Amino acid sequence: MKVFQVQLVQRQQVLQHDNQQSLLENLEQHNIPHEYQCRSGYCGACRTKLLQGKVSYRQPPLAFLQSNEILLCCCQVESDLILDL
Repeated sequence: MKVFQVQLVQRQQVLQHDNQQSLLENLEQHNIPHEYQCRSGYCGACRTKLLQGKVSYRQPPLAFLQSNEILLCCCQVESDLILDL
């Protein structure tokens, strides 16, 4: 199982991520609050700017994303990331 580094620029913090859970769940486990409404049926609230790295999606996201945005709730990390968080 591959473990990736996820750097949170604004918080000056680095997390380990292994895709066994979502990035959103990983943030929650580290007591890092972030907006989301996915669990209420609305897509797009967990949108975050990706400064560097690569993610993929098992299914196309329901929300419209710019090329530098990801959805924390459903992306699969493919490389070390730098996020604007």
